Amino acid sequence: MLMSDRMLLKVIVLGDSGVGKTSLMNQYVYNKFNKQYKATIGADFVTKELHIDDKLVTLQIWDTAGQERFHSLGVAFYRGADCCILVYDVNIQKTFETLQTWHEEFLKQADPSEPESFPFVLLGNKVDTDGGSSRAVSEKTAREWCALKGNIPYFETSAKENYNVDDAFLCVAKTALANEHEHQDVNEMYFQRIPTTISETEQERTCAC
Repeated sequence: MLMSDRMLLKVIVLGDSGVGKTSLMNQYVYNKFNKQYKATIGADFVTKELHIDDKLVTLQIWDTAGQERFHSLGVAFYRGADCCILVYDVNIQKTFETLQTWHEEFLKQADPSEPESFPFVLLGNKVDTDGGSSRAVSEKTAREWCALKGNIPYFETSAKENYNVDDAFLCVAKTALANEHEHQDVNEMYFQRIPTTISETEQERTCAC
C-alpha cells in the first residue's frame, strides 16, 4: 500500500462527565467494557486503523474530560480535528440539554474554517439501562435536534452491550474522510502542488547568496 493511501483523522469526543465517552472508545478499540467508572483527567487518545475505500485510515480518537475545570484544555486538543462526536446519556435529560453548549464550545475552540459544515456525529448512549424503562430523552427528540444542526448523523448506542458502537465509529470515519476530501478538492482548485524535490537544472539556477 502506498503512503498516499494512508490517512490520519483526528476525532474529538465531547459530552458531560459520566455519559460513557471513555467506555465507547474502549469498546470500539479494545472490545472491553469496565463497569467501574473512572473520570478522565484532562485528555487522552487511542488509535484504531480501518480500511475505507482502499485507504488505510487511522482514527486518532481524543477522549476529553467532561468536568468544567478541564474546559480550558480545549484549544490545544480541539485544533486540527476532522470530526467531533457529541455524546449524551439517554437516561439523563441534563446531558442532552448541554449538547448545545458542547457544540458551541467546540466550534469556538477548534475554530474550523467552515464551521457551518464541520462534521459532527451524535451518540445517545446507555440505551441498555433498565431495559430502556428509565429513558428520559426520546429518539425523536434527539433526531429533531440533529435536524436543526444540519442533519447530524445520530446513533443510539450501548458501550456495555457493544450495541451500534462499530457502526457509529465507522460513520464517524467516513464523515471525517468525506470532509477531508472536500477540503482537498477546494485546495487543489486554487493551489498547485508544490514539488517535493528540485531538479539539478533548477538547483543550478538557484542563487546561493
